[in-house]
Amino acid sequence: MGQLSNIPAIVLAAGQSARMRGTDKLLQQVDGKPLIRRQCEIARQVCARVLVALPPAPHDRYTAITGLDVTPIPVPDATEGMGASLRRAFAALPTDANAALLLLGDLPDLTADDLRTVLQAVDLQSRNLVWRGTTSDGRAGHPIIFAKSLFAEFANLSGDAGGQSIVKKAGDRVALVALSGDHARNDLDTPEDWANWRAQRLVRD
Repeated sequence: MGQLSNIPAIVLAAGQSARMRGTDKLLQQVDGKPLIRRQCEIARQVCARVLVALPPAPHDRYTAITGLDVTPIPVPDATEGMGASLRRAFAALPTDANAALLLLGDLPDLTADDLRTVLQAVDLQSRNLVWRGTTSDGRAGHPIIFAKSLFAEFANLSGDAGGQSIVKKAGDRVALVALSGDHARNDLDTPEDWANWRAQRLVRD
């Protein structure tokens, strides 16, 4: 893979599932396994190193990824929002990483092929700094790959806006990569979202 071999993945999985009314969306069963495990597995299929941002232990999400070749990154200030997870995860990246692939933990339609499609669009010799998956009709989503020159900016993030400010600052140095359907954006935050998604999947299958 040459220049792409040193691109680890970060799976963001430290959120509280606040809208799930007592259940954990990352422990919902997808393809016969907890969603968080599935996301780690597809990331591991395309990246040699995978870091997983998690709430402080003990937590059932640690159990869900037992046995996987991934590195848990506890986020003691996870209740602050996504900014805390990004600060911790980017600070934990290996020093030889020349870019990093960022993946939300709650996108159950994303596939390893989707991640691979965005990864293969990366050209670290180009002027681009960000490569971002989109829906088939062009709406920006995940995964997002950030060049190493942007890593330091994650140390200053706060709140729950994620890395949007960093993407926005990159301006026209963001390359968009179309993925199938709504794979890049179809996050499921409520029990109703999950019920609708499962019903639609049964129809498709």
